[in-house]
Amino acid sequence: MSGDATTLFTSSGMQPLVPYLLGERHPLGTKLFDIQPCLRTQDIEDVGDNRHSTFFEMAGNWSLGEYFKKEQLGWFFTFLTNKENGLGLDPRRLYVTVFEGNDQVPADEESIQVWKELFKKQGVEAEVGKRIVKYSVEKNWWSRSGTPDKMPAGEPGGPDSEVFYQFDVEHDPRYGKHCHPNCDCGRFMEIGNSVFMQFKKAGDNRFEELPQKNVDFGGGLERLITAVNNNPDVFTSDLYSEIIRTIEDNLNIRYSDDSQKPRIRVIADHIKAAVFLMVNGIRPSNKMQGYILRRLLRRAAVKAFQVKGVLPSVEVFTAIARSVLETYEDIYFNVDKDFQIIAPIIEEEISRFGKSLDAGIKELHKLAEVNGKAAFDLYQSHGFPLEITEELAREHGHTIDRSDFIKEFEHHKDLSRSSSASSFKGGLGDISGQTVKFHTATHLLHQALFDILGSEVRQEGSNITSERLRFDFYSSHKPTPEELEQVEKIVNEKITQALPMQFVMLPKDEAIKSGAKSFFREKYPDTVKVYFVGNNLADAYSKEFCGGPHVENTKEIGHFHIKKMEKIGSNLYRIYGIN
Repeated sequence: MSGDATTLFTSSGMQPLVPYLLGERHPLGTKLFDIQPCLRTQDIEDVGDNRHSTFFEMAGNWSLGEYFKKEQLGWFFTFLTNKENGLGLDPRRLYVTVFEGNDQVPADEESIQVWKELFKKQGVEAEVGKRIVKYSVEKNWWSRSGTPDKMPAGEPGGPDSEVFYQFDVEHDPRYGKHCHPNCDCGRFMEIGNSVFMQFKKAGDNRFEELPQKNVDFGGGLERLITAVNNNPDVFTSDLYSEIIRTIEDNLNIRYSDDSQKPRIRVIADHIKAAVFLMVNGIRPSNKMQGYILRRLLRRAAVKAFQVKGVLPSVEVFTAIARSVLETYEDIYFNVDKDFQIIAPIIEEEISRFGKSLDAGIKELHKLAEVNGKAAFDLYQSHGFPLEITEELAREHGHTIDRSDFIKEFEHHKDLSRSSSASSFKGGLGDISGQTVKFHTATHLLHQALFDILGSEVRQEGSNITSERLRFDFYSSHKPTPEELEQVEKIVNEKITQALPMQFVMLPKDEAIKSGAKSFFREKYPDTVKVYFVGNNLADAYSKEFCGGPHVENTKEIGHFHIKKMEKIGSNLYRIYGIN
């Protein structure tokens, strides 16, 4: 996600808005709404049931100090229940949750009272503990960092109130003696969450109220549709119907077959998510966003392999991908144009995975015993999926102890987490002083590269920590050591000149005419914030579309040094900078 080095994808609407939740003025005003494509990678392994998906569209609205709990909960309840101007849901099927409070933050009694009044007007008694249920910070507190104890100083957060829809599903005792809104038995599904960003962490176990009380609402479009249809299966909605029909026709299976249903869901969700990533410029790789894309495509391929007993042709996967484009035609995609982009990527990745499968199967046949560790080694070295290893092992009379595989897998995840934490330490998410200095320095670096290498230079991404900045850019030729010295010299000259860092709000077209640079993959609103280095926009040294945060004067950055540069792709280069 642009502007936040701590996350790979937008998984909630709140992430891009932190500066504005803390009081910075948003170019579009104080009342916002949108429907935002999101990707939640932590749900990959859960996909296959009737409700989990990695890709979803988040319908959101925000108040930046404009309205608060009474207005927000009332409007959402009206939207859900009104038959003429809303979804017309039966209020008797709606249940809500609220924050129970702890030793750091009080319980959200205000929301409880608002909900009681709203249900009463609909002739529904809303008792606490029955229709209104209190939960702890693990369920009804929201911040980017999680629960209050995990939040860094300066981070905004607050209680939330979730709305659940009750389906005609019998409670499954496997999930507990008593059913409740957060039960996993399938009887309840969350369809909307109003987060009240009213606190800022001031220090250890200390919170203070924000002068600006904010609302961050999110409701999954797919889940809202399931409530309207009164059908708990997300994959039966119009958002999946064409995709699933294409899977059925190409793999000669039917969604009505309960034994195939989980596999069809995985294929549909994963290819949909992969299409959105590819159209937005992500390519398969072994790192970062590219690794997630590769994992999605290969997991979809695994499920198709399990259906057919062999890996289907690449044409099957491109056909399914095209059905995704057609589902969202003229909303997110130009079908013919975007298909030309994604088809070659899918063909190459599926072909490569087919070779990995062949290599893994040959390796598997060499093994005298297939245990959990051997299965993980195959997974790690060849990308060979556990599900296929288990299936082939059974054919040879072997049973794999999954606990051994999971033990190895968890150990690998711990190592990856440590590496990731190190990579993202002090990222823009923590808005620390040094991170802000490096972020400002990227503006000077971008313009200096433009000055020395030419107007074709464009930013391809950045990752900024408190220890260094990393800046990726396109250039038709590899910069020489002499050119890099010139770039570094220019950056330090601008730092020494103690130039002010300022911003203006402009219509997007006017901002482009001013010469302001933008991140080419980003979609910008009609009014944008342009940060510039200098006394005025017309004569500024650097001008960029950016949300912040930045230092007030370049002298605060301190001496800048290009530590190294490396090539990361065709005409793509990466610079590491330090103080």
